[in-house]
Amino acid sequence: VQIVESRGGLEQPGGSLRLSCAASGFTFSDYAMGWFRQAPGKQREFVAVTNYGDGWTYYADCGKGRFTISRDHAKNRLYLEMHSLKPDDTAMYYCTKLRLAYWGTSSRPDDYNYWGQGTQVTVSS
Repeated sequence: VQIVESRGGLEQPGGSLRLSCAASGFTFSDYAMGWFRQAPGKQREFVAVTNYGDGWTYYADCGKGRFTISRDHAKNRLYLEMHSLKPDDTAMYYCTKLRLAYWGTSSRPDDYNYWGQGTQVTVSS
């Protein structure tokens, strides 16, 4: 299994960024996929998840109304569109695969078993 995030970036407050990750080594459409983030000195935090199959989505409060998670089964890619970025969004963002196939979704890090290397997002003027 390999999960590789694209490069994040530096954005001004109020700006937008799109993250993506490429997944391989498993049947992508059979697993929920999620995004977490971790800021320096803080615990890893759930951001959003998309279910296997129909791609039903669920967001943490930090992302509701501003972030959109999506997946492309043909390309085995997961995306996170982020808008109205705030300095508090500054963190390392991780793409991750749920441990069990056909399980549904979860916001708990322990329910995920493969993680990308992370991509840095910095929001600053």
